[in-house]
This record gives sequence, C-alpha cells and structure tokens, in this order.
Amino acid sequence: MFAYIKGTFESRTMDYIVIDVNGIGYKIFMSENSMKNIGELGTVVKVHTYLKVREDDVSIYGFSSSEELRMFELLVSVSGIGAKSAITILSNIEPSTFAVAVVSDDVNTLKKLPGIGAKSAQRIILELKDKLKSINVQEQESTQVPNIITKNENTQELISALQVLGYSRKEIEKIIPKLDSNDTNLESMIKKALLLLSK
Repeated sequence: MFAYIKGTFESRTMDYIVIDVNGIGYKIFMSENSMKNIGELGTVVKVHTYLKVREDDVSIYGFSSSEELRMFELLVSVSGIGAKSAITILSNIEPSTFAVAVVSDDVNTLKKLPGIGAKSAQRIILELKDKLKSINVQEQESTQVPNIITKNENTQELISALQVLGYSRKEIEKIIPKLDSNDTNLESMIKKALLLLSK
C-alpha cells in the first residue's frame, strides 16, 4: 500500500520512529541500523516501508534503503521468521553480509544472529537459494540475457548475492563493468555494486 513515507522526523524510541506527514504522525518500526542512517530529528526524511496487516494489528515497518527492505521481505518469507524477528536480524547484520552468507552457505555467520540457531540458519539458506534458482529460471525463460565476461572468480557469486537482495540479472550486468576488476573481496564488491544500483 505504501512504497515509502516522506515527512518530518518527529521522534524516536528504541523500536520505532514517528514521521509527521501533513499533521498525521506515522509510527514506523525500524531496525537499529536504519535508525542510525535515517537522519536528524526535525529534518525531512524518506523511509521505504512495508505494511503488515493482520486481524488484530496493522503495523508499518521502515527501512533506510531499498536493499534492507528487500532483505526484510525475504526474511519474512522464510518459514518461522516473523516481522519482529526480521527487524532484530536487520539490526545485527548488513544486507551485503547477509547476501554473502546465503550464497556461500555460511551457517556460522547466520546462527550468530539473535534468535537464529543452526536449523534456522540452514532453513534461511535453503529457502532463499531455492527462490534464487527460481528467479534464474524465470529470467532465462523470459529473456535472452547475454553472458558477461568473468572479471574474477567472485563475479558469479556477486551476481547471486545481488539477486538474493532482489536485483535482476539484467540490472546487475549493467553495473558490473563499472566495478574494480582487481577487487577480490565479495562483500566489498557487493557494497560498491549497491551504490551503483541505487543511482
């Protein structure tokens, strides 16, 4: 229903902020990372949003970046992970680190997150990798995507990690030539790619 909310940053608590839009105060739950990045009190801010509707509750969850929103949507799609758990996870890991953990089967990184044990970490990796495979099949069927020139051994993992965060292969291939071909750190590559994709 809401893609984003833009208004005056009125107040913050441990769990949520309030944004005033034409005299209406929107209570928006956010991760600690998003709260740090959202801006200063009294300024006009823009928050990407996710509206959760249940019979007994209507809540708005907010994110300082589209990548964090996509990661939240992925997390709540995993069986056993609710919105509050997803926000807690987002408070403790960056989207780039999360994407690397998923594509590299890094259970140890995920199970360090609050409320996530070994079984939950394995389930996150399994379910999100299945989604990734589905995305790849759909893209191959719908369009003829040209093969890119592999710049280093991390290129395919970079593509997979960015797809975990919701970007299409076409979008990713457009920015790969702009990346440093000498960079071999996957998480560093993802962060640079996210900056390019957000432009």
